[in-house]
Amino acid sequence: MWSPGPWMWRAAVCCAVLELCLRTAAGLNICMSGSATSCEECLLIHPSCAWCAQEDFGKRRTLESRCDFSQNLHKRGCEERFIEYPTSKLSVLVNRPLSSKGSGSTQGNVVQIMPQRISLSLRPGDQTWFGLQVRQVEDYPVDLYYLMDLSLSMKDDLDTIRNLGTKLAQEMGKLTSNFRLGFGSFVDKNMSPFSYTSPKYQENPCNGYKPFPNCVPTFGFRHILPLTDKVDSFNQEVQKQMVSRNRDAPEGGFDAILQAAVCKKEIGWRKEAYHLLVFATDDVPHLALDGRLGGIVQPHDGNCHLNEKNEYSASTTMDYPSLALLGEKLAENNIFLIFAVTKRLYIIYKNFTALIPGTTVEILDQDSKNVIQLIVAAYNNIRSKVELSVWDHPEDISLSFTATCQDGQTLPGLRKCADLKIGDTVSFNVSVEARSCPPRGTDQSFTIKPVGFKDRLEVHVEYECDCDCSRKAQANSSLCSSIGTYHCGTCQCEPGYLGARCECQEGEARSVYLSACREAEGKQICSGRGECSCNQCVCYESEFGKIYGAFCECDDFSCARHKGVLCSGHGECHCSECKCHAGFIGDNCNCSTDTSSCVSDDGKMCSGRGKCVCGRCQCTEPGAFGDTCEKCPTCPDACGTKRECIECRLFNSGQFADNRTCQCKDEIIPVETLNTEEPGAVLCLYKTDNDCVMKFTYSEHASGQSILTALKEPECSSGPDAMMVLLAVVGSILLVGVLLLAAWKLAITIHDRREFARFQSARSRARYEMASNPLYKQTGSTSFGETDFDMYDKPFNGGFH
Repeated sequence: MWSPGPWMWRAAVCCAVLELCLRTAAGLNICMSGSATSCEECLLIHPSCAWCAQEDFGKRRTLESRCDFSQNLHKRGCEERFIEYPTSKLSVLVNRPLSSKGSGSTQGNVVQIMPQRISLSLRPGDQTWFGLQVRQVEDYPVDLYYLMDLSLSMKDDLDTIRNLGTKLAQEMGKLTSNFRLGFGSFVDKNMSPFSYTSPKYQENPCNGYKPFPNCVPTFGFRHILPLTDKVDSFNQEVQKQMVSRNRDAPEGGFDAILQAAVCKKEIGWRKEAYHLLVFATDDVPHLALDGRLGGIVQPHDGNCHLNEKNEYSASTTMDYPSLALLGEKLAENNIFLIFAVTKRLYIIYKNFTALIPGTTVEILDQDSKNVIQLIVAAYNNIRSKVELSVWDHPEDISLSFTATCQDGQTLPGLRKCADLKIGDTVSFNVSVEARSCPPRGTDQSFTIKPVGFKDRLEVHVEYECDCDCSRKAQANSSLCSSIGTYHCGTCQCEPGYLGARCECQEGEARSVYLSACREAEGKQICSGRGECSCNQCVCYESEFGKIYGAFCECDDFSCARHKGVLCSGHGECHCSECKCHAGFIGDNCNCSTDTSSCVSDDGKMCSGRGKCVCGRCQCTEPGAFGDTCEKCPTCPDACGTKRECIECRLFNSGQFADNRTCQCKDEIIPVETLNTEEPGAVLCLYKTDNDCVMKFTYSEHASGQSILTALKEPECSSGPDAMMVLLAVVGSILLVGVLLLAAWKLAITIHDRREFARFQSARSRARYEMASNPLYKQTGSTSFGETDFDMYDKPFNGGFH
């Protein structure tokens, strides 16, 4: 069950603290300083003020205000039953529980927002809170209308989608069991200068165009197939289509979008379904006032203009619709618009999404090959967000939102949550404050609804501006000398009479009265801004505003200004002090508490590099700048934040590419060779998934745009060949073995040679020769006789031992 939640109790505590501060401030009582002369005026001074309607209240004192804090009135003798102190109240009228699934027999009773109807009774200046919950249910029906540009440049895209219905139904069947598909096409207004109007081009605008000589006559918008669950019919109708030709580059797509949105009966939009309108084109659209180029001055009336042929009949009589009108009609009919455009148009259509709530942009390939993935990604992106919108917002009521998303963190100033899963429940606390009282008997109402949802919260507002005692007013009462009306304990005298009981006439001035008209001894009578008459000040009228107070000391025009505007236009001036409306603070109420403008594209507050002050980011990280501190070339995380943009825009990968949105507005310049010496540029490197190295430089242009200069392709090294690696390893082992053997052989040879050389050296140093052995001793001979051998002519040596 829905309950007010902790914010209600926090609000009550805050109000009590505020009242205590007001009550205990030295010499200050905001209720009595206003010098209210009636109960209704007292209630408008401050929500903490009360009025005592007791007849004899304050008789003992000459200047006793009936407007005071309720506690003070009690202490001063006012009975409880005479105290008028209305407060803001909340009543929950319809509060059905949230549904969990969108299909089945209870489809007509699917509830995605809770509560559904409440009633508020608001006292001006008194803030009250209420909570609401939103849940995207599972398996919710989907109606998808495919609106295609059939100008000549989309011929290859038409060939690609001829069997789109079957494949798309299969993919969407994974997300919902109840899916219907429709088809329509557009070109442009069939008039000059938007199309060819010469007679020879009337039946065939491609006449004489050699690349494609035959095409159908130009048309504005043509509704071809109502929403149906028969996907074969979609395929058959698409296969019958032929392209046409217009003269200028922009197309008449916005005419077609508006007709597809407002012609509910012809298109076949179901009440109990998500409405998706896919707008596929490869060029920019014509906008409002472009029709004047062809002499069309009548603005678009926002109505359906389909003739019996289901063609747009006001194409040549009404101007193109404005972005504001498109946004209004799309929201009114709960339609999510999906721009499916080529990459070069992404930034242009991304800017449109900021002006048209509930719109997303997806990048379409040149031949629409990725259209199914695009639609599924866009649908998942839509289902991952919840954003509240306010319809019929009364001007005198201030609203401020606090979101509590799936992580449980409260986000003041935000009315949307992202990164949700289907089935998640998110909560919002809404602060409501009435700034003034409308004419008596006026009741207001407004509606809060999530963008694209049929579900809504209806809020009925009543105002607590009247006092109960006013119903008992007595005209010409004897208590008022019969010349005044007794009203809530005081007399409202007839013109020309003054006094607590209308006992004095204007102009009577006695010295005893004059002292009562001075705020303090020595000060001017009635602060110099009024006259003392019958014991009270009658303040002068001023062309600048109202002068009031017991001594004419207050006015509603002497408060602080911002750019010449009193209280910045976001508050009320009360006795020289600005009383700010809900959502604004500061001496001159120029400081907004809304933080939505401080949220960067990555969902962080001031990109995590600053703090949000008065609705604007104050960057605390050295070197950071930009509206959301998103620019910071010298920050440690600068390269990381720009990496996603590089991966998505150049290689269609990374986090941003999951839904093909590439949510970055930086200018990317692909180059063959990167200049890393560029002044002011930061070199960034990162490793890709396939172990390549991507390099780019990040710099800021004087215009404020981020410039990313990146290599067209990452630097990659080719992968190793397994066989070559094996052969190299085996060859290396063999080579090492051979080298080791050679080294061993060389070492042995060297060693042997050294040993031989050492031997030779030792031999050369020996003291003997080979023929003279020192151990050999010459033999001696002793002759005992001589024998003559000469006779035989032969020498003979011999001896005897």
